[in-house]
Amino acid sequence: MKKYLLFIFILISATFAYAQQKPAYILYNAKGKKVSYDKMIRRLAKKDIVLFGEYHNNAIAHWMELSVAKDLSKKRSLIFGAEMFEADNQQALSDYMAGKITSKGFDTAARLWNNYKTDYAPIVNFAKEIKAPFIATNIPRRYASLVSKKGFGALDSLSALEKSWMAPLPMDYDSTLPGYVKMLEMMGGHGGANMPKAQASKDATMAYFILQNYKPGSLFIHYNGSYHSDNYDGINWYLKRKQPGLHYATITTVSQKDIKTLLQENKHKADYIICVDEDMTNTY
Repeated sequence: MKKYLLFIFILISATFAYAQQKPAYILYNAKGKKVSYDKMIRRLAKKDIVLFGEYHNNAIAHWMELSVAKDLSKKRSLIFGAEMFEADNQQALSDYMAGKITSKGFDTAARLWNNYKTDYAPIVNFAKEIKAPFIATNIPRRYASLVSKKGFGALDSLSALEKSWMAPLPMDYDSTLPGYVKMLEMMGGHGGANMPKAQASKDATMAYFILQNYKPGSLFIHYNGSYHSDNYDGINWYLKRKQPGLHYATITTVSQKDIKTLLQENKHKADYIICVDEDMTNTY
């Protein structure tokens, strides 16, 4: 019996060791030091607002989003929000959360992303299960597109109802923020100066609805593409501009060929960095 138990112990240890040699991801802090998941959860639980930056098609990021939410729900009262839901779809989202419409009805009433069922429905359904609010934070795509073509001034002629689906006008804008500068550089002169403004209209609106729906004593978890919160600008810049006294934390997702050491270019992107093996299967 003792030999059998010893064999099982050795087998389990060997399996665990092998898994550690080839992990799917490694969690780092901003300085590039490895940090445990449990330590991250303990620290996040002390914050007011957490911005979770994802790669929209990354399986590890989506799994982590749900895992983090479940573990934080054991410690704090949660409020959820996401870039993936536009503000004019809030009623449909609220109706689904309240059980007034079915998942099929929600799919009909709201403009859901193509990967909603696989990547976001699990989080929405978890929020529904624990009766936590879920906020549609993003500016409707058609208005961000309008800004990309004509600038912020194009929003002035919208109706009062349409303006209620975005941050109050005029929106603050700093063209020198690293994310917006980098966007222009990546575009190589194509698209013009209005493209970063369209990005800013999303960042400003998401920050606005986060703060509008945040309740003291609760923890607001917001899901967004990593570009919207990397390097502590984007949404983060707008949040701190309006409510500098709140406690914020950011998470981002990066992909590397070798994840055993965080590349210099990925350090300081966020408080916590999920470094994923670039061979990880994508959801689309």
